[in-house]
Amino acid sequence: MALLDTHTQISAIIGDFGSGLDHPECIAWGCDGYAYAGGEAGQIYRIDLARREFEEFAQVDGFVGGICQDAQHRLYVCNGDVKRVEPDGAVSTYCDRAGEVPLTVANYPVFDAAGNLYVSNSGGWHQNDGWICKIAPGGQGEVWSRALPDFPNGTVIDATGEYLYVAMSINPRVARIKIEADGRAGAAETVFDLPQTVPDGLAFDDEGTLYCSCYRPDRIYQYADGQLDILADDYEGTAMAAPTNIAFCGPDRSLFLSANLGRWHIAHYELGKTGMPLNYPDIP
Repeated sequence: MALLDTHTQISAIIGDFGSGLDHPECIAWGCDGYAYAGGEAGQIYRIDLARREFEEFAQVDGFVGGICQDAQHRLYVCNGDVKRVEPDGAVSTYCDRAGEVPLTVANYPVFDAAGNLYVSNSGGWHQNDGWICKIAPGGQGEVWSRALPDFPNGTVIDATGEYLYVAMSINPRVARIKIEADGRAGAAETVFDLPQTVPDGLAFDDEGTLYCSCYRPDRIYQYADGQLDILADDYEGTAMAAPTNIAFCGPDRSLFLSANLGRWHIAHYELGKTGMPLNYPDIP
């Protein structure tokens, strides 16, 4: 176990060297009482946190980005486009384009309360061609915003539903886009800059603190009341190893977890906070 800062301690909660998860980028909590993660060869893992056990119950074609879940316990998986995975493991395509524009680098999905799915389509590294896709319930996509083109990555919607927050991996920062009352994308603005990092994942706790995990360096930040602090930092890159997506998990959302793209495990942080409730909409 590696000690991080003076307030935060970390230990591997699931998976280990050689027999764990296959370089997981994503971690998500489902309303069915399981956590979910994906592997770099298309594995979809269901995780029993109480038993610290996982099973591979589905397979998609290629690298798995972010995951979220609906009220029917179906997963929405960023995998180039957006796949839907049934509880029995059956896989279908939920959305592969926004009008005539194909989804090619779908990275992270988040539902609003109405069942619209917002997906970062990151584009090419340093190509400045990323955009945000909005997918209506049922799977029809639209180009919602091109205001944040420099590799938009992890996303989260705040508790009020007013803003979509986006981790920007190029020109590194956390930005947000106003969600207008009619559903259109409003203005985009920077929340805070993160120079010399590669921001990846985002999560809110129920007090409004925003957490941002970084692919580089091995670090997680917290942001509250205009103050940005380092929550956890592992210079060895072992307990934390490219911590990409983060999520509050467990029945009471008190387990703060990160996926570790650089290794084989999900990490648990002794944070003492409760996560903001997420949306699990009823999708046709």
